[in-house]
Amino acid sequence: MIAHSELGGNLSVSDDGYNVLVGSMPNKPSLFDSYTDHPQIKVWLPRIHVYSTAAGRYQIIRSTWSWVKRALNLTDFGPENQDRAALLLIKFRKAYDDVEAGLIESAIYKCNLEWASLPGDRYGQGANPMEGLVSAYKASGGQVVSPEAVA
Repeated sequence: MIAHSELGGNLSVSDDGYNVLVGSMPNKPSLFDSYTDHPQIKVWLPRIHVYSTAAGRYQIIRSTWSWVKRALNLTDFGPENQDRAALLLIKFRKAYDDVEAGLIESAIYKCNLEWASLPGDRYGQGANPMEGLVSAYKASGGQVVSPEAVA
């Protein structure tokens, strides 16, 4: 769901999103060619007037990768380690238990400081609608429980 939110159509034109640079368009993807380490390429994003180093399936920025890499003792920026990093970031935002409980909307809101494409983001990059994210989550096998069912 996060990859769907961050990359949209770029999941299908790349290595399942693991080699996508920020700012890519489905018809013109910008890809990196080595998983040796985070590519650390600064890309100008004219729509929001900032540079970003976001890369990979979960669009992790260089500074975040630096501490995640140390915390998990990761040796490269390969797909498995990107998945591990995303899981740590979800746990860091205290959203993992919500995911496990099927409270995906709560988890999404808790992760919006990590991923600007999620509703409630504070970066002004244009978050995706909650309904589409929940649908993408369900389509990938995620189970959703209504908050009322947990109460």
